[in-house]
Amino acid sequence: MAEAGGQQLTHLDELVSLCASRGYISPSSEIYGGINGFWDYGPLGVELKNNVKARWWQRVVRERADVVGMDSAIISHPRTWDASGHTEHFSDPMVDCRACKKRFRADQLEEIGPCSAREGSSEHDLTPPRNFNLMLETRIGASEDAASIAYLRPETCQPIFTGFKRVREAARQKIPFGIAQIGKAFRNEINPRNFTFRSREFEQAEMEFFCHPDEREKWFEHWCEERMRFHRELGFGPDSLRTRAHSADELAHYCKNAVDIEFRFPFGWQEIEGIHDRGDWDLSRHSEYSGKALAVTGEDQKERFMPTVVETSVGIDRLCLALLANAYAVEELEGGESRTVLHLHASIAPIQVAVLPLSKKLAESAHALESGLRRRFNVFYDDAGNIGRRYRRQDEAGTPFCVTYDFDSPEDQQVTVRERDTMKQERIAIEGVAEYLREQLDCAG
Repeated sequence: MAEAGGQQLTHLDELVSLCASRGYISPSSEIYGGINGFWDYGPLGVELKNNVKARWWQRVVRERADVVGMDSAIISHPRTWDASGHTEHFSDPMVDCRACKKRFRADQLEEIGPCSAREGSSEHDLTPPRNFNLMLETRIGASEDAASIAYLRPETCQPIFTGFKRVREAARQKIPFGIAQIGKAFRNEINPRNFTFRSREFEQAEMEFFCHPDEREKWFEHWCEERMRFHRELGFGPDSLRTRAHSADELAHYCKNAVDIEFRFPFGWQEIEGIHDRGDWDLSRHSEYSGKALAVTGEDQKERFMPTVVETSVGIDRLCLALLANAYAVEELEGGESRTVLHLHASIAPIQVAVLPLSKKLAESAHALESGLRRRFNVFYDDAGNIGRRYRRQDEAGTPFCVTYDFDSPEDQQVTVRERDTMKQERIAIEGVAEYLREQLDCAG
């Protein structure tokens, strides 16, 4: 997975432990024992996540004239979910154990293990399967009547469809064009598992591209290529990423075509992004349920039509988990030592450069260097412990460059820059450090 050599990640527990100790990801409400399916991103985790989102936004929105952005409310009018089919169809078949009172997905019974409440028998006493809606329900206002019931959105794409007309007119966009947004979504998963891979609260980056029905295949292929290129740029190797087309019997009812981009996690190949041809299902349904005309008149076609939608949908939490798993390595060093390192792509690493004075006596000058670098980079300052141990801490954090201010630095006005992956060290003039780092990070980007 990682570019450098060494022992790669084989069990997710290794990464879970590193993420907690280094401030990437930990259970939400941890002092109370945590709450299943909810996670907090610590100082390094939030930087990684923000870097990934910023890179997605740059590639999908800012570098294109045919895609605009929006940021919708988490709660939509309840009729939104009637029109989308979520109220009726967004459910999983569930069974309950009468003995231990636990609930399981009916299609995952081989994974549930023995019943803990039945003496003399390890088998569960299961009820017949019944559908369980996965939307998280909430209430709006002070009253308790049924009219106040609403839902936390289970996906971020529906508000794009309900806002399609307003956004298109306000942005003066013509078909074909896309609307993108990044935001939280919520699903009442019965069995959250595999760390942050399947959670009850998660973040999505979605783009709905509206085009003429005659051009749907062209744009579907275009976005399949663009999205795979995006992931390759993040450092995923040829053996860790693949595409998988959906067979006809697994396509969603609204979907004409679908391709998943899958990453090889320690627990197997799993989806991190989906590209879907949704047809005109969503706009047609919302037009029907709202009574608002959402069809458009094509400038070239001169006829009225309902746009076809090609969707790209990436789970930000899943992508961050894949990046961490891809980057993780334990490498053997000379002298029988080893190091744990995250070979994160430099453009998304939470810390870009660490400033490490060889002694606290050099703190004043080292802080001056740190302050200057902070204007352009995300910098970490560390003067605790021997220099080898500090390097190891930055390796585990995924920091691509360390700058050591030593006892010769006041005289020769140079510092030592260490590169994470190769561990090579280079002597650089202090006045040229910022430009050197900028060049290295631009090359990585």
